[in-house]
Amino acid sequence: METLAMHISNGIINGPVAAVFAAFALAVLTLCVLRGRRDLDDRLAPMAGLVAAFIFAVQMLNFPIFTAGVSGHLLGGALAALLVGPWVGALCVAVVLVVQALVFGDGGVAMLGLNVTNMAILGTAVAYLLIALLLRVLPRTPAGLGITAFVSGLISVVVASQGFVLQYWLGGTTDLGGNLAGLAGTMAGVHLLIGVGEGLITATTVVTVAKVRPDLVYALRALKPAAPAAVVPAAGGAR
Repeated sequence: METLAMHISNGIINGPVAAVFAAFALAVLTLCVLRGRRDLDDRLAPMAGLVAAFIFAVQMLNFPIFTAGVSGHLLGGALAALLVGPWVGALCVAVVLVVQALVFGDGGVAMLGLNVTNMAILGTAVAYLLIALLLRVLPRTPAGLGITAFVSGLISVVVASQGFVLQYWLGGTTDLGGNLAGLAGTMAGVHLLIGVGEGLITATTVVTVAKVRPDLVYALRALKPAAPAAVVPAAGGAR
């Protein structure tokens, strides 16, 4: 049973659960379109196309995970969130997943809602929440940005893999004999290793862009540094 693949194939999850997640994914992507239109400008629009093309190209290249006997590739949620923001970023990853399913058969067409939920929506949302937190506590230097990209990329992959575990619990077509915890542990362990590759690719790409054109990194523009605490005068009019 191919339960280690983030691109879920047809037949792994039953039809009703797949339909529910398809409706959920469509609703969230509609919201992303509405919110993303506010961010689109002459700088972000072409950047979104470049990000989608880059994720599509890099996803075609698998890197082996020798200790697990599988291979992994970039999911792109953290990379997209850093460069074009969460709303447009989720749309970029979703477009890549749709093209891969329709043209290359990578993931079942009937399972698109599940795959989009895990990789485009959940992965991008978790990544951006971590990015927003880390960029408020880490220095906005290449090192700080690289750490932010690596951590958000790694954790977003692991969380996305647990989205599959939830979906399988709701509608998996093969009985695991009550060993859902084993599936969750296996998915987390394998995708932790894949997440290391995701984090390295994300950090290298974003830091490279930031060194040349920091204005093209959405997270640096949109997330303002934390304001310093106001100085309170001492009581009693001390001078």
